[in-house]
Amino acid sequence: MTPLALSPASRLRETAPLLHLRQGRADDAEALLRLITAHADEGHLLPRTLGELRTRAPRFVVAEVDAEVVACAELAPLSPQTAEVRSLVVTPEARGHGVARRMVAALAQRARRDGFDRLCAFAHDPMFFVQLGFSLVPHQWIPEKIRVDCASCALFRQCGQSAVLLTLADCDASWSGDRPAVAPPLVISHAS
Repeated sequence: MTPLALSPASRLRETAPLLHLRQGRADDAEALLRLITAHADEGHLLPRTLGELRTRAPRFVVAEVDAEVVACAELAPLSPQTAEVRSLVVTPEARGHGVARRMVAALAQRARRDGFDRLCAFAHDPMFFVQLGFSLVPHQWIPEKIRVDCASCALFRQCGQSAVLLTLADCDASWSGDRPAVAPPLVISHAS
């Protein structure tokens, strides 16, 4: 099969440099919704609406292969100090190529540029973030998230997600996600 006959995600396996990261645009909303809905159906993300994604598209970093969106992640402000990596999704075909790592690094750079001190995420499998230098922390250490999202969620106190936190001052401006931002990460057990 020639490279021209491969799908964009399949070509990613052949030639990773074809991957392009860029800021999201309102016209990406339908592609974002497809990615997020597929992942939400697996039970890993909360659902989002098309209108919400149109409005918040500029908060996203998207990964494209041949103009097809194959991954996305949002930088969601929670407070003047803290932003969250939200709706991190990579298509199955694009996984295993460092796409998520590159997107988190791009969001960390944007968060630093925008004046945030901390970057957090809530994940069912936090080890991806821990490998990047985030620390596992009790949910209470991120009260902004609880106030903004968790308190009104039907799964509050039983969501099964772990909180992770990265202090942006602890990682230098050149951090690209290819190595931990800080080493070693602090791992704290959830208190009952």
